[in-house]
Amino acid sequence: MAKKCGRETLEALIDSAIPEATRSARPLDLPAPLDETPALEALAQIAQQNQVLRSLIGQGYYDVCLPPVIRRNIVENPGWYTQYTPYQAEIAQGRLEALLNFQTMVADLSGMEIANASLLDEATAAAEAMGMAFTLCKKKDRTKFFVAETVFPQTLAVVQTRADPLGIEVVVGCPSDMDWSQGYFGVLLQYPDAHGVAGDLSSIVAAAQENGVFSVVATDLLALTLLKAPGEFGADMVVGSAQRFGVPLGFGGPHAGFLATRDRFKRNLPGRLVGVSKDADGRPAYRLTLQTREQHIRREKATSNICTAQVLLAVIAAMYAVYHGPEGLRAIALRTRRLALTLRSELNKLGVDVLDGELFDTLTVSLSPEATVAVHERSQAAGYNLRRIDDRHVGISLDERSDEAEVFRILGFFSENSPVSVDFHDQPIREELQRQSTYLTHPVFQSHRSETEMLRYLKRLENRDLSLTTSMIPLGSCTMKLNAAAEMLPITWPEFNGIHPFAPTEQTQGYLDLFLDLERWLSEITGFAAVSLQPNAGAQGEYAGLLAIRQYHLDREDSDRTVCLIPSSAHGTNPASAVMAGFTVAPVRCDDEGNIDVEDLRAKATENADRLGALMVTYPSTHGVFEATIQSICQTIHDNGGLVYMDGANLNA
Repeated sequence: MAKKCGRETLEALIDSAIPEATRSARPLDLPAPLDETPALEALAQIAQQNQVLRSLIGQGYYDVCLPPVIRRNIVENPGWYTQYTPYQAEIAQGRLEALLNFQTMVADLSGMEIANASLLDEATAAAEAMGMAFTLCKKKDRTKFFVAETVFPQTLAVVQTRADPLGIEVVVGCPSDMDWSQGYFGVLLQYPDAHGVAGDLSSIVAAAQENGVFSVVATDLLALTLLKAPGEFGADMVVGSAQRFGVPLGFGGPHAGFLATRDRFKRNLPGRLVGVSKDADGRPAYRLTLQTREQHIRREKATSNICTAQVLLAVIAAMYAVYHGPEGLRAIALRTRRLALTLRSELNKLGVDVLDGELFDTLTVSLSPEATVAVHERSQAAGYNLRRIDDRHVGISLDERSDEAEVFRILGFFSENSPVSVDFHDQPIREELQRQSTYLTHPVFQSHRSETEMLRYLKRLENRDLSLTTSMIPLGSCTMKLNAAAEMLPITWPEFNGIHPFAPTEQTQGYLDLFLDLERWLSEITGFAAVSLQPNAGAQGEYAGLLAIRQYHLDREDSDRTVCLIPSSAHGTNPASAVMAGFTVAPVRCDDEGNIDVEDLRAKATENADRLGALMVTYPSTHGVFEATIQSICQTIHDNGGLVYMDGANLNA
């Protein structure tokens, strides 16, 4: 490559491409690099510091049985994990079909008309649904969003973070008998809820809709093979995670979230959306559709900064459903519920108080403080984590890996006199909560039940896609194509992928050491005092950085600094993130090649001096940022009271 550019070495190419003034004047204080074998050995030592216990903590994260045909042919296959994000539909037909399977699966199970191609996780999906409802609400005096107190705590936390900059007031409580006319535009419910109860939400949804309030239901796809779909009792939006469809715990991610809604809301649906079209010869073809919703077109008018999908994880979940089919998924759900019902019945026989109500897989147990401590001590000694709700309540969530022997073990945590045998029996779901409708009726969910049929289907789709197995991929972006095989290998190790995100800290020392090392190295590379690893996508990183800038101004009681300067050549997520973080975007002119008009930037900074909060600029960039003096630009912003957010496009530079 260097010689094609007229340079003898890679160093000479770098010398000619990157101006001297922009380079670091000192070597980075980083440990010596390792080759692949010693790096894997070092990672194995780190992994050994993690303790893999059987976690029945639940709360949206469950252990799974990933079919080997999917693990071998997708997770461990560079034909799937090195594909580029599907901007070019003609070289991404296999992946787009897999994502269409995901959308179909989610729409069918949720009872909705349309679903996106996945989001980052359940909590993000709930926050996106809140923003979507806020946009759809025509009454601008409605600024309250109600969240049921039984929603997963991590979902509530993300919703609260996202609501504040938009001027949304989040109210938490019991949704029964609410007066929805008091300034509410939306409500978020969990089904089944954090305590494991699947309540009848139809009256709450109906009352909300009578008052023009949008209803968002967070749910579990596996439970929906047995429970009435939210779309059937009137929900406007349905969110959740597809994690338990074959995706390991992974200490909390990555996992594929989803958002499904009514067809009439499709132009406000965030994220990717795969549609079926026709090619020049009239044959069926897939493409990303309705892109007028997206940031590269709407920019500061966009209502979401989501411009991607959790494609690899969504593909795994979709193929899990393809392989099992509706009968297989229902069988897993029935077995899980049967075990949970039996566990509740036997605990009641032992005199243990278990929260009543329609359940799917989760029990909430009430105990004395002393008994709570004893239960956790016994369970951990036996290699189990149960949910630590508080000093009087314990949560237990069964999953696909649970069996009858596990029920006996759990009973032993609560009584030394646990039964020698138990009566395993089914109990029908209440009629008003039973699923009556069909799902996954498309032939793709009926046709690939044997391993050979499944692997042939996966191979056919793989062959319709461009990946590193086929060609160099010239397009840039922080996508999976950058990952070497040695980097992918450890994600299959149970010491990394078998850890629940809410496992006790003493069981996750390996992860904590890994995080501290990465934070320290990134701080050294970027020159900053501290680094957050919280954002799980580039646009979420932008958003987090802008929130930090916003909070800095608020802490200094400088709340008027709400203007953000953004070059017109910037990626579309930049202005979208700024608006979501509570800023007003002031575009800065650029020439036809994307170079920043520095004089216009200085003029905009001076013009907005009293309100200037931030400048967002990508560095280094293909759009000529090097031609402007970065130091001078930063000084201009600082002189006018603003802060600078630099989108680190390539840390290797």
